[in-house]
Amino acid sequence: MWNRGHSLELEIEKLVYGGDGLARLPADERGRGKTVFLPYVIPGERVDATVIESRPGFQRARLKQILAPSADRVVPQCQYFGRCGGCQYQHIDYRAQLRFKAEILRETLRRTAKLELDREIRLHSSQPWSYRNRTRIRVRHDPAFALAYFHSNSHKLLPVESCPISSRLINEAFGAVGTLGDAGRVPASVHGMQFFANQDDSQLLVEVLVLPQTPEDECQPFATALMDTLKAVAGVVVFATSALEDETRQLAPLTSVHGESFTATGDDRLVYQIVGYNYRVTGGSFFQTNRFLIDELVEVAVGDTKGDIALDLYAGVGLFTLPLAANFREVTAVEASPQAVADLKHNAPANVNVVRRTTESFLQQTAGRVKPELILLDPPRAGVGDKATMALCRTSASRVTYVSCDPATLSRDLRLLIESGFEVNQAHLFDLFPQTAHIETVLHLAR
Repeated sequence: MWNRGHSLELEIEKLVYGGDGLARLPADERGRGKTVFLPYVIPGERVDATVIESRPGFQRARLKQILAPSADRVVPQCQYFGRCGGCQYQHIDYRAQLRFKAEILRETLRRTAKLELDREIRLHSSQPWSYRNRTRIRVRHDPAFALAYFHSNSHKLLPVESCPISSRLINEAFGAVGTLGDAGRVPASVHGMQFFANQDDSQLLVEVLVLPQTPEDECQPFATALMDTLKAVAGVVVFATSALEDETRQLAPLTSVHGESFTATGDDRLVYQIVGYNYRVTGGSFFQTNRFLIDELVEVAVGDTKGDIALDLYAGVGLFTLPLAANFREVTAVEASPQAVADLKHNAPANVNVVRRTTESFLQQTAGRVKPELILLDPPRAGVGDKATMALCRTSASRVTYVSCDPATLSRDLRLLIESGFEVNQAHLFDLFPQTAHIETVLHLAR
């Protein structure tokens, strides 16, 4: 038994979803050696590591020294890498990141969906830096003002002054807010912020998260000062949320099924231009994050498929709805978030029927009645789930396009789709999040 603090020399076998490398202890009389997980390594490397956690089925370790480095190892570009929890792959050459992500996707499909993918995974690369159009950040007031991310594998705050995967304008906003904070002009009730830039990084919408019972006008002087300091800020939208709630709820009401009240100084929305369409995106609405790949993502997901009826599930503000409406006589777009639904209704043309419901509720109650030729779905990280996927399988749709941001939940749902007769015709990996372990997948299925 290798206890906490024990030193190990390990050969890294592969990367697993989430960013860790996988190695194995030497085999013993009981068979194959125990699995060891550790971050910031690359397959093929020999490393010196220290055990930090030991469990019956596996161990976790901390990297001490690279004994034999991989040719794919590079110098990270961010001073916070290794401490900040945002990026996992900055030590890996970008071309190798794509290769490893494809391997992880293929293995996850094999293990969970029981799918041995017999076709190429088409890779869609991004510019590897300054790609984020939306960045969430915590606000710390004591002992000194700071914008902060979480430390890796911790809820301890790590103050930061810049973020190289965020856009130029967002980094300028970091500096502007930091200057105002140092001057005591950011209210103590502010516990989080989110910056959202438009397609050409020329305008910024700032969402400010404050504690409940904060007076509505408390943030207005700060909002006005921020807009005066950084002219590209089109508006500041203030939401009241609890700093004690979970990470997603704390920093953005993006997928809430409940109405979120807010106050705004300046505009409460941006207009984002994609593949010839204008999308209104109001504070609190979700929009895809990689400003270099959204057009290509939409073009591949929608393609040139044409027909009579299509369903767009988890439609958001209508990213896929609008191009679908150009190809189909009628589109039903289903979305639960009231913020997003308001934008969706504004953005959608006349041949789109907008339904404010959860996808699971919609499919379970209408699966036998709707007759779509195509269903496009872009669920959150939790995926679709068994009930909704089984209801989807009961529809008459002969084609499904599944846009996923988590290969594990994709594979879980895909297994049910395959059992109902669907086959994968195309597999695309979009690297919407370079330098991180996140994987975006687009699968075209038919039966």
